Amino acid sequence: MSHSIYLVLDMMNDLVHADGANGQAPYGVQARERDIVAHTRHAIDKARAAGVRVGFVRVGFSSDYRECPPNSPIFSGARRNGLFQLGSWGTQTHPELGQRAEDIDIVKHRVSPFYATSLEAVLRAQGVQRIYCSGISTNAVVQATVREGHDRDYEIVVLEDACCALSAEEHEGAIRGLQRFCRLTNSRDVVFE
Repeated sequence: MSHSIYLVLDMMNDLVHADGANGQAPYGVQARERDIVAHTRHAIDKARAAGVRVGFVRVGFSSDYRECPPNSPIFSGARRNGLFQLGSWGTQTHPELGQRAEDIDIVKHRVSPFYATSLEAVLRAQGVQRIYCSGISTNAVVQATVREGHDRDYEIVVLEDACCALSAEEHEGAIRGLQRFCRLTNSRDVVFE
């Protein structure tokens, strides 16, 4: 088995599905304009064909939002609007991505997929040395994954065309800021090793 994993970050119905809570909002619009669901599915298929593990990271909270930080600017709307409730359709991975039972599934309660999750234990147990990643949003979970992964000594590869933010400008700024910490590629050119 490969020493790599492809982490698909926050590609959940609440954020990217046309019928999701953000389907007609900026995240949904950017996801469709950049076609990130199709690019992500193409990358998942390539990773599987190369024998690279696939993992899905999702943000979610209990129905009473006990894990949701009350003063967080980024998560304050979740409780107010009933978003990101674990066990709901909204926190399921977008159906077109073809998540499988054997895929790694990490639930997080903050921006970083490493904070208070089992992600690092799983990566170490599986002998992972390289993380390929993409998702929504570029300037939140993708950026956190790259920076923390880098500092935990993983080689990081970002699939730029399978990422988006609230706007094209936010996405481009985040990508510029990440270049020092990772290698950039896209779903078309990536070679999973």
